[in-house]
Amino acid sequence: MLVDAHCHLTGSYLAEDQVEATLSRAQSQGVTGFIAVGTDLEDSRVVLALTARLPEVQASLGVHPHEAKGWSPEVEAELHKLLLDPAVRFVGETGLDWHYDLSPRDEQEAAFRAQIRLARALRKPLMIHTRSAPEATLRILEEEAADAVRGIIHCFSEDRAFAARALDLGFYLSFSGIATFKKAEAVRDVAAWAPADRILVETDAPFLAPVPYRGKPNEPGFVRFTAEAVADLRGIPSVQLAELTTRNLEALCGWAPSS
Repeated sequence: MLVDAHCHLTGSYLAEDQVEATLSRAQSQGVTGFIAVGTDLEDSRVVLALTARLPEVQASLGVHPHEAKGWSPEVEAELHKLLLDPAVRFVGETGLDWHYDLSPRDEQEAAFRAQIRLARALRKPLMIHTRSAPEATLRILEEEAADAVRGIIHCFSEDRAFAARALDLGFYLSFSGIATFKKAEAVRDVAAWAPADRILVETDAPFLAPVPYRGKPNEPGFVRFTAEAVADLRGIPSVQLAELTTRNLEALCGWAPSS
């Protein structure tokens, strides 16, 4: 029983009339639960509507750092309302992206800090995006006392030193298709080393498809290949990896899909 801890099922990523077929294919691969992620207000509303229709889907709603330039008190207030829904298990995807810099860095930081405070007020864990900003991401999490709610470092792509500080804050490490890439040595090292009760697997679909689908559009069913790769790195059966990552998600956010 696998859960895809982070996937995109809405907007330009996947047509509405393709969602159920996509999830059906995933379920045929043993994937029984999905955390669908909203990246701005409009996307978050659509994700929330999915959870009302599909009980195997739960939500993580927020404003992605790419969209942080649109952050405002009005956006914060509306997001707060959406986050009250019990199907929302995480706040985010929020964080910093200093690789693309599609929003000014100061605006990324402001939106990031505000969403950490929303998570603390609502007592919901965070879904963290970090790219090319490892030290700043950790510093802000520490300064804003994010350890009070914990969360997921999604699509983990850093090294053991970063992982250790994130783990000290109570965060979980979610491994994507990157863990199947042989040249991603630092990520594979962390996937093998991290505490068993702090690891998750995800697709980040439609991005970062794992081997053997690397370079093609990703979809939630492909999380099986990441799970198998992480299990192999840890020297355990893939069934055991599936069970422990599902238990880990339940421990973090209080939800596990029915088998």
